[in-house]
Amino acid sequence: MPDLVHLAVVLLVSFIAATLAAVTGFGGAAVLLPVLVWTFGVRDAIPILTVAQLIGNGSRVWFNRRELNWRVVAWFALGGVPMALLGGLLFARAPLVALTRILGVFLILIVVWRHARPQTTWRPSLPAFAGIGAGASFLSALLGSVGPLMAPFFLSYGLVKGAYIGTEALSTVVMHVTKLIAYRQAAILPMHSMLSGLMLGPVMILGSFMGKRIVDRLREQVFVWMIEATLTAAGLLFLLKG
Repeated sequence: MPDLVHLAVVLLVSFIAATLAAVTGFGGAAVLLPVLVWTFGVRDAIPILTVAQLIGNGSRVWFNRRELNWRVVAWFALGGVPMALLGGLLFARAPLVALTRILGVFLILIVVWRHARPQTTWRPSLPAFAGIGAGASFLSALLGSVGPLMAPFFLSYGLVKGAYIGTEALSTVVMHVTKLIAYRQAAILPMHSMLSGLMLGPVMILGSFMGKRIVDRLREQVFVWMIEATLTAAGLLFLLKG
């Protein structure tokens, strides 16, 4: 169990991470995971993160419930559920360093592509979200979270602000529930990890509430710039931490 200093730091960073994720739709895991590793160790950090993210994403769904795109979520779940199960079962043996660095390169290239691409705007179809869900869910089960990987596709579909935050969060809830089932089956989700993740729940909900208040006041262009800045920062972080 963490001492009081570790606990205070984890709670503070959890609030910051949840607020960031409620504004940009992602990035909270990249902020929170290193602190969880420092406090609980690598073995327990990703399962604890998954439980905490499930609560945080669930609260973002509630706060943006009137703007959800249910069809996108359904197609995402179609591909995401089986691949989250597979990724969760492979978690213990995966080469995480190589996957993390590949993800970092991809995120930076996404931002470059958004600015260097031709004027013709690519918009994913609804069925394309089955493939997006499959890839994102598999990597999420291995890396803890890949919100930055999912963001460009939801944005390209035309979702912004509350519609983007809520729809991405509900898709992530489906993914995290499936991952937790897989972690439990693979015996890497002990009860103390579940309790530690649940302990962070109230702080994650408070951060989500604060983030919702912020995002409602942002202009759409500023919102997109914030997402691109977070994508770049997350990509560099993944490259450096490997």
